[in-house]
Amino acid sequence: MTHATGPDGQPQAPRLPPRARGLVVTAYVLLVTAVAIDLSQDPQWTVSPVLATAPVLASIGTRRPRVPLLVGLGALALVAPLALADDEVPLLVHLTSAFTVLAITSVSTANVVLVATRERELLESRSVAEAAQHTLLRPPPERLGGLRVAVRYLAAAAEARVGGDLYETLLTPFGTRLLMGDVRGKGLAAIDTAAAVLGTFREAAQVEPSLAAVAGRLDAAMGRRQPGEEFVTAALVQVTGPGRAELVNCGHLPPLRCRPGRAGGMDVDEVPTPEPQPPLALLGMAGGAYRGRPFAFERGDLLLLYTDGVTEARDAAGRFYPLAERLATMPDAPPAALLDRIVADLLAYAGGELSDDAALLAVRREH
Repeated sequence: MTHATGPDGQPQAPRLPPRARGLVVTAYVLLVTAVAIDLSQDPQWTVSPVLATAPVLASIGTRRPRVPLLVGLGALALVAPLALADDEVPLLVHLTSAFTVLAITSVSTANVVLVATRERELLESRSVAEAAQHTLLRPPPERLGGLRVAVRYLAAAAEARVGGDLYETLLTPFGTRLLMGDVRGKGLAAIDTAAAVLGTFREAAQVEPSLAAVAGRLDAAMGRRQPGEEFVTAALVQVTGPGRAELVNCGHLPPLRCRPGRAGGMDVDEVPTPEPQPPLALLGMAGGAYRGRPFAFERGDLLLLYTDGVTEARDAAGRFYPLAERLATMPDAPPAALLDRIVADLLAYAGGELSDDAALLAVRREH
């Protein structure tokens, strides 16, 4: 559920679900009914202590401190007529009720101020992180080295911190090179790590003949930062001669290769990785070196790289989004149109919002 901002830039409270609104309205009705009965019935008993619930109810679903404050003062003002109507009740009871209403009003107002301040700080922090993220993730050209390219980036719900998903597409002397990665962690620290990975990739991809060597350079750069505290999963792809491509998978989700299939759908299969390889920054712990694996990437084939924000999206029953299965039912289409279909289907599956950022990169070989 996202938090909008008002004209003054302050966060607005999320709209209460219908069931919660019904409970709050019921509580108000009960409170008003109790006061009305008290004013018209036996002067030997009183409900004045119940008035302390009024500012608490008013603080639900608002980010404006004056709402519980004004309601609490109104409830405090009602203590006097109840004391007059219930003149056989000891005065001490009414005084206790007045002090209770005043105390609960102060607490409810302070709580609204605290929540609104915290949400404003989170909103500002997220805005800074998103601006940095968008600066790093440059939109790729529509066509690159014989490939048609499209990217979609989906930000998570406002309550979630910005993630560290990253991607890049480069035309190099050794072929077209692609990167899809996901930083462990969230927020500005993840953006800083993503910036380091992208900077290293953009430099190494232009000078290293071997894609595995590029992955090694990325691992070394990560290892010089904070070993053992952060890592990045990444899939690196190199598209070279006719029908040829190579994958180096550093602990990332395997790319999907799609071809036009029967009955209007597509044939979808994972690009195989020979054996598990560690994420960036963890190669030293596992030993050895990264290895690439060639795979067939023919004219007309589409390659889809993605992050776990896609496959870990859940429906109302808690089931993960079955990307490959859903993709197989979609008609063959250009990369941009296909990603639009995936995004629409993903959001519908997840109820309109994601709990984690998600990135998708689709490339189709045109020749």
